[in-house]
Amino acid sequence: MTDVVLFHHVQGLTDGVLAFADRLRAGGHTVHTPDLYGGATFTEMQAGFAHMKGIEEATMAERQAAAIAELPPGVVYAGISWGVPTAQKLAQTTSGALGALLYEACIPITGEWAFGPWPDGVPVQVHGMEKDEFFGLEGDLDAAREIVAAVGDEQGEVFVYPGDGHLFIDSSLPAYDAAATDLVVERSLAFLDRVRP
Repeated sequence: MTDVVLFHHVQGLTDGVLAFADRLRAGGHTVHTPDLYGGATFTEMQAGFAHMKGIEEATMAERQAAAIAELPPGVVYAGISWGVPTAQKLAQTTSGALGALLYEACIPITGEWAFGPWPDGVPVQVHGMEKDEFFGLEGDLDAAREIVAAVGDEQGEVFVYPGDGHLFIDSSLPAYDAAATDLVVERSLAFLDRVRP
């Protein structure tokens, strides 16, 4: 059993995020799903962004800290889209991190947005669609490939899926792609089994 903390996307802790977490749980893992919006969810991305921007930075930082305060030391940090920067930063900066699962976003490890170099011995898996305007066409795919080039194929994997959907692993949203999500779940479970403590 591997402990995972999954940070939701900008539309909140939707039923689709919870369903995805349940599929990882069905593989025998413990998945924590902190709600950084206090129950609010949004059907439109723009509304989610507006809500997020209305939360003070210090308040969000407190919520993120509270989300991991009670977790055991060895955790896989996971995030979907807007949740990826939080997950990736924790994976890169938390001692004892078991790994990172980054869905539909990735932050570079060099340049002004970087959290620093990727840490030795922390495996990472990244998933996204090739023509997603926020992933394949905005530089996130390049960032994912940069990480894999730095850590090597044994520690890093990038999986690119055909299509242009964003938030395609959320079954409660229009962009949901069931076939692609099945592959994401299969590959994520294989990753979690490999890093199992």
